[in-house]
Amino acid sequence: MNDALYELIVARKPKPYDLLVRILVILLIAAVIIIGMPFIGLLAFIIAILLAALAYYFVFPKLNVEYEYILLNHDLQVDIIYNRAKRKSLRTFDIQGAEIIAPKGSPRLNSYKPDKVYDYSSGRTTEKVYAVMIPMEQKNMCIYIEPDAKMIALMKQWMGMKMYLD
Repeated sequence: MNDALYELIVARKPKPYDLLVRILVILLIAAVIIIGMPFIGLLAFIIAILLAALAYYFVFPKLNVEYEYILLNHDLQVDIIYNRAKRKSLRTFDIQGAEIIAPKGSPRLNSYKPDKVYDYSSGRTTEKVYAVMIPMEQKNMCIYIEPDAKMIALMKQWMGMKMYLD
């Protein structure tokens, strides 16, 4: 068995609205306490505690995101990891079925018009992001990934002339 397995975790940069969501949730909880105390008394405090627990378990974990790429031979699986605890599989595809893999913004991608674009990169401008143009689900899809040098070398073995490094 000569299977090539490679895993890579890429942490997504916090988006500008993440901080805004955190502040608004905290302000909402404080408003429930301040405005509700004169009208409903201790019940406002209990409602605020319930809102804080819901935010802690359902809202805040969705703001801390990592993507995991699992490359097994020529199958690439992309998972999303919330708050370093909850994992969800997003997409699995065969990279050999891709039409082209090139750096994002490369002129080689100009002739490809994707119907859907999925961004599974960190969002940092300093990192090199690759676009995978692949037909899936009767649509042309563009999937942005952020592989490191070892993953690029493994992908180059299977893609050959369809993968561009410039």
